[in-house]
Amino acid sequence: MLPGLKEQVSGMSSFGPIYDRAASLKGAEALAASLPVCKTADELKQVSDDEYLREMTRCVFRSGFVWQVVDNKWPGFETAFMCFVPRAVAHLSDEALAEIAQDTAVIRNHQKINATRDNASLVLSVAEQHGSLGAFLADWPDDDVVGLQQYLKKAGSRLGGHTGQYFLRFSGKDTFMFSKDVVRVLIEQGVVDREPTSKKGLSAAQAAFNDWREETGLAFCKLSQIMAWSVG
Repeated sequence: MLPGLKEQVSGMSSFGPIYDRAASLKGAEALAASLPVCKTADELKQVSDDEYLREMTRCVFRSGFVWQVVDNKWPGFETAFMCFVPRAVAHLSDEALAEIAQDTAVIRNHQKINATRDNASLVLSVAEQHGSLGAFLADWPDDDVVGLQQYLKKAGSRLGGHTGQYFLRFSGKDTFMFSKDVVRVLIEQGVVDREPTSKKGLSAAQAAFNDWREETGLAFCKLSQIMAWSVG
């Protein structure tokens, strides 16, 4: 259990009731044990660009698909995409991508296979400007998660919505998720009236999470997980 978590959160004016409901439904100890951990800025910088592209690709292929099937086929992905070395993947020819799309060792989704090359180019571009993708993520302002999510959506390929959010979460960058349950809590709290996609809605959600983080001292990833568990 996180030291002092209950005392840290319970009874607070805005987030306290959300935590109390989650702890009641799941149990305080089980709730604390379920909370994700994000990486520090230094830890994000130590992750290789290969690993970030790998996680990016995994999240893209998992979207709308059975995750276990993707995981079972992952050795084939490693071979097909040359262990996700960004420069190698970014320079795959159209013919090479067409061959991968016929390979039964991977999931033969042409759009997602093409997206892997596009995202390798994104990783290279960011690394050229910032030294590495990890440095870029580490230096992104902590109070502008939605800005980072929107950047991935616009600059990347098939990294919008929950896919980009999962990529950030699994890569260790502190982020909140707009899952169905989290959105429900945001609506209950009067922050938004639907899943935030507009600039106004995203700004309102970011402001609410910023306030809750300041109140509780908890990372965004923990706040959103508590919110998800608070829905029965």
